[in-house]
Order: sequence, then C-alpha cells, then structure tokens
Amino acid sequence: MAESFDGDWLELREPHDAAARNLDLAQRLAEALPARPRILDLGAGTGSLLRWLAPAIGRAQAWTLVDADGGLLSRAFTTTADFGEAMGWPATYASRKTLLVHAPGGAWRVEGLVADLRDAPKGLPLTQVDAVVNTALCDLVSEDWIFRIAAACAKRRLPFYAALNVTGRERFDPPHPTDALVARGFARDQLRDKGFGGIALGARAPAVIAAAFAAQGYAVHRAPSDWRIPRQDPEMAAAIASGHARAAMQQDRRSRPKLLNWAVDRRAEAGLNRLSVRIGHSDVLCLPPKE
Repeated sequence: MAESFDGDWLELREPHDAAARNLDLAQRLAEALPARPRILDLGAGTGSLLRWLAPAIGRAQAWTLVDADGGLLSRAFTTTADFGEAMGWPATYASRKTLLVHAPGGAWRVEGLVADLRDAPKGLPLTQVDAVVNTALCDLVSEDWIFRIAAACAKRRLPFYAALNVTGRERFDPPHPTDALVARGFARDQLRDKGFGGIALGARAPAVIAAAFAAQGYAVHRAPSDWRIPRQDPEMAAAIASGHARAAMQQDRRSRPKLLNWAVDRRAEAGLNRLSVRIGHSDVLCLPPKE
C-alpha cells in the first residue's frame, strides 16, 4: 500500500495548508469548470482540500474523495459535516455513503471511494468527473505515475490541480549548525519509494507535472504556496522539526546523535516561541486545450 498519514497530523496542518494554497489558481480552476462540477480528489485524507476549494468554487458541486485509508475518509465526512454546521450550513446524509452540505451557492454532495492509488488511473471513475485534484500528493509519487495520470486526464480533457508540492526550499529560524545536515537527510528521504512504483519525485514534482501535462497540450500555471509557520505556533513548528529529524535519521543513521540534538534544540525553541519555519511549496494547475 502507498504511504499514508496520521489523521491528527492532517488536522494540525489543515489551517496552514489553507493559508498557503494559491487562491488565484483555485479561481482559475473554478472558472474552467461546468455549472455543477464533479470533482475527484486523489489522496483526499480527511478532506481538507474539499473544505478549502469547495467554497472557492462557490456553487453546487459533487466530490468523490479517494483514499486508501477508510478511517481517514470516515473522518473526512465527520469533519466536513462539522465544518458545514459551524458555518451555519446544514449537513445531512442522503444515504449512509453520501453527505450533503447545504452551502449558500448550492449543495456539496460528498462521497468516498476507498482505493489504493498505486495503480492509478486504473480503478478511478474518470468518465464521471469534470476535474482531478489533490493536495500534498504529487511529491510522493513516481514520474511514471504522473505521466499515466496526465495521459488519462487528456483522454477526457480533465483539468488537473495539484496543490502543495514541495520545492526543496526550507528555512528554520534561528539558524542552527546542524540545519544543513538535516536538510540533506530530509531531501534524500523525500526521494525514497513511497509506494507509487518508483522513486518519489520530491522537489521535482512541480516540474514533472508541468512537463507531463504540457506534453498533452495543456496550459500549465504554477504559483508559490509556501508554509509560513510563525513563532506563535509552537505546536506546528515543533511537529515539522520532529518530522524532519525522523526522516533525516532514516537516511543518515551515523549522524543520529547530532540529529537528535537538533530535534531537541528545535523543540525547545518552539516551546519558547522562538522558532519559525518556512517550507517551500508550489501549486500547479493544468488546463486542457480549448476545443
């Protein structure tokens, strides 16, 4: 099975994802969609992209959330219903598997599909949707995976939107003598096979997406979407530092003592509201050629 993520981590990062994604690209996607669009969200997790992008689309729409982890999809339904209620939009269930969020511009119809994306596009309902979207997915997949998706989308002239792809640019502030060692180990870890049939793209993802869809005649739009974690958010800053250290240690066991010390120092700084973090991301929107 392809690599999956903890629901609590996805919940912690959701507001930072929302703040980082590029709204201009989202609006371009919304303008390219039909009146009542059907959206296929790959690697949807707990549904954070739905809760951010659906209001930007701003009209009646249907979403199919795809993930290999049925527990995350169940959490997506609960969290999305709670989100709607908090916004003053009633959430009801048309059936056991279909959630309706009655937003002002039109209802959101939300369904889930448990599927392992390793063999995508095999098994995906591409004939029943108007766009394919994802967030924080494409840096995990292989180059072959992206080219397969691009070819499948091109057959149906489907827009493809990929948010929050890592770019390899990152900065922890204040500086630390071990920053470069951590960065090298983390970068190597991003390239290991994440279960999608080959070396993961990591920071190459934006360029590979662009190349794959441009080869199919698509217009490709890119925009920065960096995480900017302020000192006033110690929980997120500490979580990022811990994740970087764990990944680096997987790739450089000989430097484990230095990496552990770095993690301890960074968590201490975060606890004192002294650590800020910036992680480079890029959003990519690929639009099919006009007929």
